[in-house]
Amino acid sequence: MRHWLLLVLFIMGSSARAVTLDELQQRFTEQPVIRAHFDQTRTIKDLPQPLRSQGEMLIARDKGLLWDQKAPFLMLLLLDDSRMVQIINDQPPQIVTAENNPQMFQFNHLLRALFQADRKVLEQNFHLDFADKGAGRWTLRLTPITTPLDKIFASIDLAGQTYLESIQLHDKQGDRTDIILSQHQLTPAALTDDEQQRFATH
Repeated sequence: MRHWLLLVLFIMGSSARAVTLDELQQRFTEQPVIRAHFDQTRTIKDLPQPLRSQGEMLIARDKGLLWDQKAPFLMLLLLDDSRMVQIINDQPPQIVTAENNPQMFQFNHLLRALFQADRKVLEQNFHLDFADKGAGRWTLRLTPITTPLDKIFASIDLAGQTYLESIQLHDKQGDRTDIILSQHQLTPAALTDDEQQRFATH
């Protein structure tokens, strides 16, 4: 019984220790592949009802980000170091590179930095306000300090515990995008053949 009590106290003590942004980045970068379900809600002030979408997200440390929307229509978004590819339904892919659209490509890098808690990239573009919420939970508010981000976003809020669980984007027009990530999976730790194929062919 005494051993169990010591174990419980150890676990409680470990979880009570404050989380830091450096620890968070290290935790995220140690995960080679993360897969999760996403639910996205866009609240636009001129529309009576919010726009909702859902699908599957994959971020691979050495490959990039795959955003696979299943509803209300099919949309695949692929971000890697050299391009951003968007495919809506079965239409031809739209490809953005640093050469043909520098601003959009900058946003590409920002999206990956958000999901990977890349402190260097985030500090180049935002004022960071990190808070430990106890029990391993944390929040990170990003306030843009560079153009064009400061013309688009008022703030971006990230929150989670073991994983990134929510993103809120507040834009300068008063609209808001809420993304909830759930059902996180770290296995298999390498990309499947199908996932490799999706990164290679688009």
